[in-house]
Amino acid sequence: MTETLLFFRQLLSRPKQISAIAPSSRGLARAMAAGLRPGDRVVEFGPGTGVLTKAILAAGVAPQNLTLFEFNPDFVAHLRTSFPGVTVLNAGAQTAPAHVPNGVNAVVSGLPLLSMPLAIRESIVKAAFDILAPDGTYTQFTYGPRPAVSDAQIARLRLKVEQTAYVFLNLPPARVHKFTRA
Repeated sequence: MTETLLFFRQLLSRPKQISAIAPSSRGLARAMAAGLRPGDRVVEFGPGTGVLTKAILAAGVAPQNLTLFEFNPDFVAHLRTSFPGVTVLNAGAQTAPAHVPNGVNAVVSGLPLLSMPLAIRESIVKAAFDILAPDGTYTQFTYGPRPAVSDAQIARLRLKVEQTAYVFLNLPPARVHKFTRA
C-alpha cells in the first residue's frame, strides 16, 4: 500500500488521532530535519507514514541512531518494513524516558499537539526534555499561528522557543518551532 493511501485510510478510520488533512510535505520534512548531523541520536514522536523520518535519515542520521514512537499499529507495521535498522516502538511519546537513555541530541515531533488536552501536551514535551542532552532540541510543527505549547507551559518547563521556518507549501501551511532549555 502506498504511503498516501495508508495515510488517508487512517485519516478516515481515526480522524482525531491523525488530525491532518494531508501528509506532511517534503519541504516541511526538510525544515524539521534542519540542523541534524551524522552521529546525532534522534527520537521522532508521531512519524505516521515516515515523511519526516526520510528527511531525518537524509540529513545523515544513521538508522541505528533513530528511534520512532508511533501509537498507530498500522503505521508501526509500515515503518518497520520501510526503515530497516530504525527502532520503531508502538508506544506513546510520553513513555520515551522508559525506553530511551537520556543524552539524545534531538527530538522531532509530528504529533498533533493542538488537538490534545493540555496535560497530555505537557507530558509529551516533558518526556522529550527528560531524554534530551542539556543542549538538545525539541522541534515541533504546528498549523496555528503560535507554538503548540502554551506560554504557561513553556515557562513551567523552563524552555525557550523560536520559530525556525514557515512552510507555505504544505497543506495547510505550517510553522516549525525549536524548543531548548532556557
